[in-house]
Amino acid sequence: MTLLVAALTIGLILALLALGMLVSFRIFSFPDLTAEGSITLGAAVATILILHGQPPLVATAAACVAGSLAGMLTGLIHTRLKVNALLAGILMMTALYSINLHVMGRSNLPLTGHSTLIDHAASIGQLISGGAESLQVLGRELSWHDLSAFVMVLIAVATVTAVLAWFFRTHLGTAMLATGDNPQMVRALGVDDRAMMTLGLAVSNGLVALSGALLAQYQGFVDAGMGIGMLVWGLASVIIGETLVGSRRLAHLLIAAVLGSLLFRLLVAIALRWGLDPNDLKLVTAAFVLAALVLPGAIGRLRMRQAGGT
Repeated sequence: MTLLVAALTIGLILALLALGMLVSFRIFSFPDLTAEGSITLGAAVATILILHGQPPLVATAAACVAGSLAGMLTGLIHTRLKVNALLAGILMMTALYSINLHVMGRSNLPLTGHSTLIDHAASIGQLISGGAESLQVLGRELSWHDLSAFVMVLIAVATVTAVLAWFFRTHLGTAMLATGDNPQMVRALGVDDRAMMTLGLAVSNGLVALSGALLAQYQGFVDAGMGIGMLVWGLASVIIGETLVGSRRLAHLLIAAVLGSLLFRLLVAIALRWGLDPNDLKLVTAAFVLAALVLPGAIGRLRMRQAGGT
């Protein structure tokens, strides 16, 4: 039970990454490689501020702002300097690796002995439990610490998802959606499509950095290489979620990204449980993404052939 809850908790944390990738990849069709640097940036900023005595909530908010600034810079490089979208993301991702090392001071930082949001959630859980260390769930023992962390992250992800759904119904959010659909029409209506894209990338990378900040606090450390492969993870979550939900409505896509992240994390946890070599994890991740990309189209073509045959 503990392993299952831990897998679901990490899946929820990385759902924030998936939501960020949904904004950049699906709404703006922008292949933003900045995410691999901004998730580490968020983790690094949150960790270093906590180590210097700042409240975990303040450190997490600062991490989100730092990620937004990184996304904004990517947007400015692309829209103002006319650099190719893919290359702009690569440039920012490369620059962020050095920036993250400067923020951290070294390649790995532990949070041992320092209070985090996870610890605060565990304290609240212990108060609710009356000091009990664990409880029985479906005949299995589950610690209050793990359950409290899961509930806190679940509330955070649900809140972010709801805020995003509300935001994209506002005038500003609608303008951003229209920019992703048809930038020429938006310009004809007098809206600065370059500003909309820059703002969208800021929102995207702010969510990615928030994911990194929570991940560092949950794992208890930050590593300079923790962002490697996270872009594929986020895209896999988005694609798997879309395949599950089968709807293009924005509210459904937001929920799909969260569900996709949870399912993808469970698949990885099952693979590791069955003896998968951790060195093969990235290879398996790529295989999952390829399957998620190819299978829906193949199933659709098969159904069309069957319908044509009947």
